[in-house]
Amino acid sequence: MKTIAFFLEEPSARAFLIELIKNNFCIDPERVTIFYSVYEGKQDLEKNLEKRLKDWRTPNTTFLIMRDQDSGDCIVIKEKLQKKCDNADKKDAIVIVACHELESFFLGDLNAVEKGLGIENISKFSNQKKYRESDGIEKPSKELELLVKNRKRKETYGKIQGARIITPHMIPQENKSHSFTVLYRNLEKIINDTH
Repeated sequence: MKTIAFFLEEPSARAFLIELIKNNFCIDPERVTIFYSVYEGKQDLEKNLEKRLKDWRTPNTTFLIMRDQDSGDCIVIKEKLQKKCDNADKKDAIVIVACHELESFFLGDLNAVEKGLGIENISKFSNQKKYRESDGIEKPSKELELLVKNRKRKETYGKIQGARIITPHMIPQENKSHSFTVLYRNLEKIINDTH
C-alpha cells in the first residue's frame, strides 16, 4: 500500500486537491491511500510540520507540502519548509509554494471560473497580460473578488466553496499559472509512481 500525504495551510487547499485529483487522476483505493493534514494558516503549518513529519510512521509514504507565498519570498519560503522536511529525515518531500495564493491557480484558468461560478464572459479576459501571468498578481483572492463582483452568477465565491466548484472545470494543460503547472507535474509523478 502506498500513501500520499498532503500537508496544507488551509481547508481550501484540501478542497482544491480533492477535486483536482478526482477529476484528473485514476487512483486505485486498494493500492493508494490519500491523507490530508490541514493547518490553521501558514504559521500553524510551519510550527507543526517538522514534528508531524518526524512522528510519521506509515511506510511507503510520499509527502507533498503546499502553502501560499502571500507577500513572502518564494525561494526563502520553499527553503525554510524544505529544511524542516530535511530535519525530519523526509528529504524527498516535495514542497510547493503557490505564487501568491491558491486563487492564482483559478486566475490562470478563467474559463473554469466562468463555468464554476456560472458567470458569462469572464473567460474573455484570459488574454489580458495579468491573467496570462497570474502568478504575478500580488493579491489573487482580491483580484478574483473584483472580477466576479457585481456580476450575475449562479454560485457565490468563498475560498472553500470556490475551490470545490471551480476546480472540476480546470483544464490543467491550459492553466497559465506556472506554480499550478509545477504542482500538477509533481502530482502526475507521484500518482504515476503508485502504478
